[in-house]
Amino acid sequence: MALRSTMNSYFPISDPTWTSLREFCDFRQLEKHRFLYPAGVHPKSFSFVYSGLFRLFYADQDGSEYNKNFFDSGSFPGSMAALLKGEVSEYAIESLEDSSVITINFRRFRQLLLQADDLKMFQIYYLEKNWLLEKDARELQIVQEDAAQRYQRFLGRYPSIAARIPQYHIASHLGITPTQLSRVRKKG
Repeated sequence: MALRSTMNSYFPISDPTWTSLREFCDFRQLEKHRFLYPAGVHPKSFSFVYSGLFRLFYADQDGSEYNKNFFDSGSFPGSMAALLKGEVSEYAIESLEDSSVITINFRRFRQLLLQADDLKMFQIYYLEKNWLLEKDARELQIVQEDAAQRYQRFLGRYPSIAARIPQYHIASHLGITPTQLSRVRKKG
């Protein structure tokens, strides 16, 4: 299964842990432009993208949207801060394509995490790579790189999705206007 294979790429998951984990996983399909997790609600799960593409975004009071992240196949979208704090999510996660996910009950995942050392090691390696290292790099890019450099880095990080999403989503993620992105692409 794709979920176990992805988890094993961080740390090998034992058969007993995998059997327990499967008990609180559910398969779900979403059409394009459907919310996996809407803003303003208490999430109860996070997900694994089996196929498709999602964006995590924030909408301000004026309705302007800011894309924080994209989730392609093999990634784990969720409003993790809201889950950890037990609060409503400020972010929404929307499908950009027809998609299939495996939802993972967060409360039960945390219970299993306390019991299974292999799951703990998966969590540590996953968080190190996807939250600590990438977050630091992104924060530096925003303040140190110009729009052209950020766009090139985006293409390097997301080569499989750049052609699959509208340019205004990329511009929002880069912190520039669609017009600026158009200029950058013409120069490149």
